[in-house]
Amino acid sequence: MPLIEYRIENRVAVVTLNDGENRFNPPFLQSFLDVLDEIVEKTDANALVVTSAHEKIFSNGIDLEWLYPFIQKGDAETAKGFFYLMNRLFKRILLYPMPTIAAISGHAFAGGAIMTCAFDFRFMRSDRGFFCFPEVDLGIPFLPGMIALIQKAIPTQTFQELQLTGKRATAEECEARHIVLKACHRDDLMNEAIQFATGLNKRREVVAEMKRRMHGEIARIIDEEDPPVIESGTFHV
Repeated sequence: MPLIEYRIENRVAVVTLNDGENRFNPPFLQSFLDVLDEIVEKTDANALVVTSAHEKIFSNGIDLEWLYPFIQKGDAETAKGFFYLMNRLFKRILLYPMPTIAAISGHAFAGGAIMTCAFDFRFMRSDRGFFCFPEVDLGIPFLPGMIALIQKAIPTQTFQELQLTGKRATAEECEARHIVLKACHRDDLMNEAIQFATGLNKRREVVAEMKRRMHGEIARIIDEEDPPVIESGTFHV
């Protein structure tokens, strides 16, 4: 089974993340980027829905079991390359030339939660799963671009609380606090997300230009403010 696969349904590209907890490592990130490119280049899709095949988890973010050994042995170049690749994915989703929906089918933790903030809309399974930024407990400060992505998606006071407490938010809390558009029962999540996406059948070139204008400052922060932090090698405090 491929790490990531997709199908087209009524001009909606439905992407499924198949890599267990869908932790970020180079093969996963590159596979995701390749699938996103293929959808643009080879299909007539005008909306994107991303979900997970895992019964309980959407994404648990960075694959620390993969990354930490490189940091511990002083292999800064591999670690830096990973963060640049992760930023490529975040920016690709942010500026994707069609409306994007994250169908959060379980836990979205750390980088997995940050990634959902790059999407235009979020739906979340209500009967299982938490949305959480545990970085404050892991000692991993956000990159400037991550902060900008999250601030795009989450009200400031809510972000401040989640960031500084590491609180686990339920889908109902996320809906009430405008993190997700809708909390849905597991049996309804995909139907709700795809039905919503079907109504977003807009011209790609218009959507792409609107996103470039709307999110240009976030893209600039990722491109200009993240590299000095990444190059410093300060990934853990």
